[in-house]
Amino acid sequence: MKILHVVTSPRGNDSFSIKLGNAIVDKLIGANPGSSVKVNDVTIEPFPHLEEVHLNSFSTAKEERTVELVEAVKHSDDAISEIFEADTIVIGVPMYNFAIPSTLKTWIDHIVRAGVTFSYAENGPVGFVKGKKIYLAISSGGIYSEGPMLSFDFTEPYLRKILSFLGMVDITAIRVEGVAIPGIKETALEGAIQRIKL
Repeated sequence: MKILHVVTSPRGNDSFSIKLGNAIVDKLIGANPGSSVKVNDVTIEPFPHLEEVHLNSFSTAKEERTVELVEAVKHSDDAISEIFEADTIVIGVPMYNFAIPSTLKTWIDHIVRAGVTFSYAENGPVGFVKGKKIYLAISSGGIYSEGPMLSFDFTEPYLRKILSFLGMVDITAIRVEGVAIPGIKETALEGAIQRIKL
């Protein structure tokens, strides 16, 4: 199995999404000996926000790109190659202001490419990234999977929609929640790891 671990938190060893993501990867390796793991930490080399040059590079045929456009499309091409090569993708998702961090959003903006990862057909959009297993390692200070704050969660619903749009429909979300709430935070990570089901 080829595993891609997308790290999006800048908090390193203090990050709950990274700890949970690592636990998911460890369980995958335990169940599939000999698996390879590629880590794409988008906080070390952040993907650029889409600018005109990137959009131009996406819409220009490969053989017609200038040197500038070839350089502009590199982040996107590399990220797309990684997801196509992977069998399983683990995505760390720390909740920032009820949504995903900008580091993850820019990665998504570079992998959503018309004609490359999806297209529009007569009956609607068709995703090309098929046959992948996706795990979302979501962390949050509060409780957002249920209760009064459920409607404030724009992490899992958005990711399920955009990844499914690209053809990635086998998605499992695992949450480490309440990491800022006394009485819950002490066992939040342990409980999340116990809920990992492969």
